Amino acid sequence: MYRIGIDVGGTFTDFTMIDEDAGVVHFHKVPSTPHDPSEAIATGIGQMLAEHGVSPSQVSHVGHGTTVATNLIIERKGARVGLITTRGFRDVLEIGRQTRPHLYDYSVGKPPVAVPREFRAEVDERVNAAGEVLSALDEEQVRAAANQFAQAGIEAVTICFLHAYRNPAHERRAGQIVAEAMPDAYISLSSDVLPEFREYERLSTTVLNAAVGPKMARYLERFLQRVRDLDIRHEPHTIHSNGGLMSIATVRQYPVRTCLSGPAAGVVGAAAVGRAIGSPDLVTFDVGGTSTDVSLVCDGRPLFTSHRHVAGYPVKTPMVDIHVIGAGGGSIAWLDDAGALKVGPHSAGAVPGPVGYGRGGQEPTITDAEIALQRLNPVALLNGRMPVHAQAAREVIERRVAEPLGLGMEAAAEGILRIAAANMSRAIRAVSTERGYDLSRFALYAYGGAGPLHAVEVAEECGIPTVIVPQEPGTMCARGILLSDISFDFVQSEISLAGEATWPAISAIFDGLRAQARDWLAAERVDPALRVCHSAIDARYEGQNFEVQVGLDDTGAGGYAEFARRFAEAHEREYGYTVDDRKVQIINCRMQAVGQVVKAPLAPRHVGGALEDARIGERKTYFGAGRGWLDTPVYDRDRVPTGARFTGPALLEEMSSTTVVGVGHDATVDEYGNLIIRLQRGLHDQTQ
Repeated sequence: MYRIGIDVGGTFTDFTMIDEDAGVVHFHKVPSTPHDPSEAIATGIGQMLAEHGVSPSQVSHVGHGTTVATNLIIERKGARVGLITTRGFRDVLEIGRQTRPHLYDYSVGKPPVAVPREFRAEVDERVNAAGEVLSALDEEQVRAAANQFAQAGIEAVTICFLHAYRNPAHERRAGQIVAEAMPDAYISLSSDVLPEFREYERLSTTVLNAAVGPKMARYLERFLQRVRDLDIRHEPHTIHSNGGLMSIATVRQYPVRTCLSGPAAGVVGAAAVGRAIGSPDLVTFDVGGTSTDVSLVCDGRPLFTSHRHVAGYPVKTPMVDIHVIGAGGGSIAWLDDAGALKVGPHSAGAVPGPVGYGRGGQEPTITDAEIALQRLNPVALLNGRMPVHAQAAREVIERRVAEPLGLGMEAAAEGILRIAAANMSRAIRAVSTERGYDLSRFALYAYGGAGPLHAVEVAEECGIPTVIVPQEPGTMCARGILLSDISFDFVQSEISLAGEATWPAISAIFDGLRAQARDWLAAERVDPALRVCHSAIDARYEGQNFEVQVGLDDTGAGGYAEFARRFAEAHEREYGYTVDDRKVQIINCRMQAVGQVVKAPLAPRHVGGALEDARIGERKTYFGAGRGWLDTPVYDRDRVPTGARFTGPALLEEMSSTTVVGVGHDATVDEYGNLIIRLQRGLHDQTQ
């Protein structure tokens, strides 16, 4: 049987197919179809099955990651949303936290309010922080608001009442009334989407869920139909932001949870590969066309967060802790008002793209710098399918960057790459050294189409001793989908002081969450033998504003004493200190339901022969002012034999990416096909 993973990107849709019996992995890429992403999915699956002689009846699993929800938010193309909220709170969405996006840059503004004020309706009702009803819901006001929305052509309705996370009765009744008045509307309740305290974040997340719901539902229906048309019998799953899979039915209800769908899959895949090869501590480094996504994997497990902004809007759902910056292959190099060279965050995108791609681009990009220095193939990419216009790339760098700065072309192109590396390094430090992690004990796991091009320079910049480049790094996110379990997160806010006296009540909350988790896993048709639950508590010292997450023993062993010990450890790790005489306040109780998916093992990959057999040429490549242009061997990555060892400089080309091995760096290919590059300290300065 075969398992297929799909990652839908802005430029390409990537596919990975694993033969469960033989452990053989196949990779495929097709151009994305932004007007209907499911079209590229169907095309790619059909081509891949035909190419490898696989019958649709042999496909046992299809998992996919999608950027549909993210793009709808970024491009502000979601459905028109109406909001019904507690009287006096219609402007919470606009007031927010009363902070500016950038403290000192007044040119950076807030994104438009997700719901215009005329579509934010207030109704009489009130529940206090204990969940007690102070004022009954005025049902006629809800009905009037729904009628107003229907006449205005509103497609989706958000209902968010004060303290509904403690008592959702009013929200659920209001939802019933709206459904009667607007039977075709997409309805999103905050008590379903995010039953946590903090009104602004709960409201923002629920509004975004409603905004992307209708279009996401239509996309999912087309996706399902195309899979059925291919005669694949198994219903596909979608990966969501916490790195787990969920059914199409669950995605329809909670589409906002797919905002980091593809990038999360890459981190999950990197963690699985790291565990298999004995490198459990990784900095994941995913560089695409428009952005760089970095995350941390510690002891073989990705780090998670529940605080995130997407296009400036708060999204508070559990997700892999990924830091994103606007630095990718298409990031544009430009001069600011003072004449200083900048790179990004704006991008040339897929269309028109870098100048060197010959699709009408007019601005110099990071990719153009790579082409000009011949780190990228100056003739063609994608195994010859994409022609490259090297002279045009050199000319635009000369005209737009080198001449205004009084530099040579090489110095200008190198400057672009060094600035990009510095930006990427700052992103890595934000998730590592700024949180107390020592990068010298981590390896940089580089993937995405452009990750292996920049990995060595970024590792040198950050003091990371080892770089790992997986096989076909440009398809890593699709591969990660095949290494993910089915999962979903449940939460209940419980703001109380922790202690022996209150612990029985906390245990009772977890009993209720565990029951919800069991019911959800049963609805997902997960075999009872494959069900697992993970518990955690968000807690803080009394008087603090923000929490740390404390993992618990799911058997309940140790009780309050064990929680107190683990909280102290977590706080020490996060903030560097503990306050032993301060009371600890519990904020949220969390339960992650996991349905373990039977995964094809990471099979060893053996390629025989000699290293010289994989050599496909040589070209002059620029390695900094200190070394200049060097004759550099070029290898076909797929033909480099297992166990091969060599010293840079070297270039390794494959269908989805190119890897640069720096001067004097040692490289080897392990039994799983990963390229391991060990940096030689002290050489970096000689190349500058």
